[in-house]
Amino acid sequence: MKKIYKNLLFRVFCGIVLGILVGKIAPEWFYRILLTFKGIFGNFLGFAIPLIIMGLVMPSISALGKSAGKMLLVTVAIAYSFTLFSGFSTYFVSDVLFPSLLEGQKMDDVGEGILALPYFTVPMPPVMDVMTALLLSFVIGIGLSIREHSVFVEVIKEFGEVVSWLIAKAIIPVLPYYIMSIFAQITFEGKVVAVMGVFFKLIGILFVMHVVLLLLQFAIAGSITKKNPIKALMTMLPAYATALGTQSSAATIPITMRQAIQLGVSERVAGFVIPLCATIHLSGSTMKITACAIALMLMEGMPFDIELFAGFIPMLGIIMIAAPGVPGGAIMASLGILSSMLGFSEIQQGLMIALYVAMDSFGTACNVTGDGAVALIVQKVIKE
Repeated sequence: MKKIYKNLLFRVFCGIVLGILVGKIAPEWFYRILLTFKGIFGNFLGFAIPLIIMGLVMPSISALGKSAGKMLLVTVAIAYSFTLFSGFSTYFVSDVLFPSLLEGQKMDDVGEGILALPYFTVPMPPVMDVMTALLLSFVIGIGLSIREHSVFVEVIKEFGEVVSWLIAKAIIPVLPYYIMSIFAQITFEGKVVAVMGVFFKLIGILFVMHVVLLLLQFAIAGSITKKNPIKALMTMLPAYATALGTQSSAATIPITMRQAIQLGVSERVAGFVIPLCATIHLSGSTMKITACAIALMLMEGMPFDIELFAGFIPMLGIIMIAAPGVPGGAIMASLGILSSMLGFSEIQQGLMIALYVAMDSFGTACNVTGDGAVALIVQKVIKE
């Protein structure tokens, strides 16, 4: 029971249920306490997002540059290409399917109708805006990658460790309570039915899309390596099943490596590519974030087009490479561009977190299974 309680998905589910109950039966004074907490934690997230971006992106770029051997460059290029493929294919599928699937489930101006006020607010202005943090991270990361020796590298590395600690110990544990307060507000405003309807539809749709993505990835790998893609995908299923249970790419590495070797990948290539891809290959996570973002924009009547997502998806791919390997880490790292590039409000960001965590197991399983396809292509390209 203790292990179940510590599971982030279980705690988020409890937060959603409790939030709906509070929104229906709690007195207004208790609801205002939740609004006060939501405002304070939301302001803290806004303060932390630029720091999270800098702490994750700078060390990742600088480290990749200094160790940029052929196998590393090939692996990063393939993983990023798969991530872009996942993001853009998800956009086109969502643009075609979602308007009819989500028809009648509108949620206009969530959080805009002021039915009650928090008791107080605590302003926490960020040290810089999101785009400034991204640009500064790129400049410093690339600059450090071309220097052979720099004292600043250790500073950046320790800063990244502090940010990872902040996410794992100070933000992720509080998220279920934050989501509870958001669902209490949505219920209080009478919009929870629309939200939950979309939740269940998206979970089913994204599971099917994850399966199709894996079939396409292994079809690409099979065409390059002349292997049977269905047989290769079936070989990787133990890694898929393990990731469903662990919700962690890192914890699944031993199984993923074993199955990749059974595909015919050499131990040298598998030992390098699989642990690296556990960090940088997040095609399934990119699919979840893109699809959930489009669904929420449709529900709230927010305009979007391919030009908007043509900028968002490549930036999301970079963020995914830098995302920490903790449950929910990818969505926390992407909150900045959801806000700055898509215009998501605090409520919409909270819903994105809830949707992402609800499907975290499927996304992680998709990520690690696709690592096998990446390893096959890398071995072919470097002629191992």
